Amino acid sequence: MTAVGTSGRTDPGQELLAGAIQQLDGAAKALGLDPGMHRFLRTNERALLVSVPVVMDDGSLEVFAGYRVQHSTGRGPGKGGIRFHPSVSLEEVSGLAMLMTWKCAVTDLPLGGAKGGVAVDPRKYSKRELERLTKRYTVAILPIIGPEQDIPAPDVNTDAQTMAWIVDTVTMMTGRHSPEVVTGKPVDLGGSRGRHEATGRGVGFVTLELLRRMGRPAEGTRVAVQGFGNVGSFAALALAEAGCTIVGISDVSGCYADPKGIDIVKAIAHARRDPHRTLDGLAGATRISNAELLGLDVDVLIPAALEAQITQDNASSIRAKIIVEGANGPVTADADRMLTGRGVVIVPDILANAGGVVVSYFEWVQSRAQFYWELDEVERRLEIYMRRAMESVLAKAKAYDSSYREAAFILAVERVARAIEQRGIFP
Repeated sequence: MTAVGTSGRTDPGQELLAGAIQQLDGAAKALGLDPGMHRFLRTNERALLVSVPVVMDDGSLEVFAGYRVQHSTGRGPGKGGIRFHPSVSLEEVSGLAMLMTWKCAVTDLPLGGAKGGVAVDPRKYSKRELERLTKRYTVAILPIIGPEQDIPAPDVNTDAQTMAWIVDTVTMMTGRHSPEVVTGKPVDLGGSRGRHEATGRGVGFVTLELLRRMGRPAEGTRVAVQGFGNVGSFAALALAEAGCTIVGISDVSGCYADPKGIDIVKAIAHARRDPHRTLDGLAGATRISNAELLGLDVDVLIPAALEAQITQDNASSIRAKIIVEGANGPVTADADRMLTGRGVVIVPDILANAGGVVVSYFEWVQSRAQFYWELDEVERRLEIYMRRAMESVLAKAKAYDSSYREAAFILAVERVARAIEQRGIFP
């Protein structure tokens, strides 16, 4: 049951967890999953709640709530990000950990699902305070993380610097250099080349594979991309390089369209030069509204910004034939049903934006071996994994006469359940 606060709004963490469980329930029903296994997969294997005391720059003491959840390690060590945000809660982290289990399974990685975070607004604190927060949180969760237990990564409001602080903490606590304890590190500390671009590149690869399977050439395919951060910009770049025409893009500064096609290389260069790193003032494109961008007459729409961008209120205005979810949860459940009913093909987030965790897996492998690949090798392997995952989901959709979203969850749940069954339940 979802919790509703005094404002009458559903708690987002509860809502996220309920949605993840609902997807599991649907897959379990389709598979005829054993009821005991179904109950097992509905729960976390382990959830750690920690108190994180931090001495502030002015000498005062503040205490934050921290979490690390491991949903399933049936296929391998836990894998999932750490986020710093005021809304972080046990319910939110549990839902995200479950989704990470399915994301790793659908891409056939030998990893399970985990997630962590601290309930904090990082904008209110200095870099030194955030370093102390990160290091104290790391010590608190150290008993359950490690390269063979659970490998964190960046998430909301955390980055390569955060991961570097974690590496330093684990190294100091264990006396051993431990770059393999996290992924998303700076390249100088054992991070993988291509990790920064991986999620967007992965979106591009699954889109191209779907077009190929549908018999559509990339050349002339019209694409709109909502969001021009790491995911959106590199997805747009990958598709443009393949011959697609990117007719609409957007970021926090606004939305921009050109029916003849936007030069994505120039758009990325413009954003990098801009003082606020935005597309503001992009030459050669017409300024349009967000509603107009989402409603452009295109073949492919890639929502790569925030969750719940396509809802039952605006689903009727969507004209794209294919939607590829670059962001997490950009299409609500109601909108998904409406669009799927109209024949719109939706590639779900657990497949479409899994490129980040795929290259995180590559980074973990490289760090453990202390042997690092060149960028072209990383991108070649990423393409193999993403195209293979797309192929597996398409086959499952055909076998179950289901949507791609349902097929992705069926595939993931089946793989996790099979691994647990093969291992047997201890003791």
